Amino acid sequence: MSFFRTVRNLFSIAELRRKVLFTLGVLIVYRIGCHIPVVGVDTAGLASLMEGATNLSRLLGYFDVFSGGALAQCTVFALGIGPYITASIMMQVLGFSVPHLEQLMKEGEYGRKVINQYTRYLALALSIFYSSMYVIPLELKGLVLFPGWGFRIVFVLSLTVGCMVVMWLGEQISLFGMSSGSSMIIFASIVARFPGYVIKTIQYARDGILYTGGLPGLNWVMACVIWLFLFAITLCIIFLEKGERKIPVQYARRIIGNRVYGGQNSFIPFKIQNAGVMPVIFASTFMIVPGSIAGMLAYKWAFLGELARSLTTQTGFFYNFFQFFLIVFFYFLYTSMVFDPKELAENLKKSGGFIPGIRPGNQTADFFDLVLTRLGLVGSMYLAGLAALPNLMVFAVGMGSMPFFLGGTSLLIVVGVGLETSSQLEAYLLEHNYEGFLVSGKMKPRGLR
Repeated sequence: MSFFRTVRNLFSIAELRRKVLFTLGVLIVYRIGCHIPVVGVDTAGLASLMEGATNLSRLLGYFDVFSGGALAQCTVFALGIGPYITASIMMQVLGFSVPHLEQLMKEGEYGRKVINQYTRYLALALSIFYSSMYVIPLELKGLVLFPGWGFRIVFVLSLTVGCMVVMWLGEQISLFGMSSGSSMIIFASIVARFPGYVIKTIQYARDGILYTGGLPGLNWVMACVIWLFLFAITLCIIFLEKGERKIPVQYARRIIGNRVYGGQNSFIPFKIQNAGVMPVIFASTFMIVPGSIAGMLAYKWAFLGELARSLTTQTGFFYNFFQFFLIVFFYFLYTSMVFDPKELAENLKKSGGFIPGIRPGNQTADFFDLVLTRLGLVGSMYLAGLAALPNLMVFAVGMGSMPFFLGGTSLLIVVGVGLETSSQLEAYLLEHNYEGFLVSGKMKPRGLR
């Protein structure tokens, strides 16, 4: 009954109800678009190609995880939100090196609007590039019913327009729905494949199908071990996401008239994992670029096929090493964009607060920078390690050529976005004096002494 009471409380708040229903409606529209095929493609032949063990099938299969099956079916939403995220990463990196963009980042709301517009233009260019590279292997493999420039133009136009629609849907979720629109779309794409993972696991365990390369088939014991391990990783992610470092803060007493203000003690919480799931999304999206280029050019230069395979094989050493490095890099990059130690120290000084034993001003800013660096080292390593651990586990138990499994990157994105969304729902409920989103009550963070 507690669960139904929590759901009733959830939908009793008009604003929250509108946000939740709007988000669900947009995600339904997105999933419908993921099933509208592009005209002129042999979808049956493409499905047969995806079941093979070629470099192209591995490449498309890796990208297909983040499109929710749209890429394998060659639908109008095949590119998903990937080009927009890649464009956002590029604009944020350029913002630190290009003086004009750096100035725009400091101009508040106006600067953000201009940068967002630049990001949309760059996403449009990337959509045209990705769709143009996608059409090449389709024609070479004979999967096009009527090849030629007419089909190429229609194909590129369909995927580009579809990507722009997905980008617009994501922006609508960010404005009127719950959580970040880009994160929710990727979350929906990955979750949409969960039933397929479960069904294939049951079928493969029942039939004991042999994998490519003569590896032993999947059995019930191995299937249970894999899913229990993924469940343990999920619990570990939730446990560490709530950890935080509390910085004690004191406020000086101020006498205004006949009243005394301040003098109380408080704290500033710094989470172990300050960047959320965004570094994982950035890293997985960024890895698409070299993998896609190498895979498409492998038809002309054969040696690039091995590079594409190593960049898209989730159980490979090079893939996990490259992903580990990118997650750590984007963690510190994202943290530097979100947290400004000097601004935080200045705001603390203006409010009359100080950290015991540290002078307000530059010393406080240096202290915040040191805390963020230390927490960032721990948080980035933990985040990158959890992303690689499920992949290495599947490889270690002899399932390295398994055609499906829930990778560490996908697992981190799903759990991370789910926690962020539940925290927002929790905040709305507590604001209206309800007991919280979880049946057990408020989600309490764990303090690090």
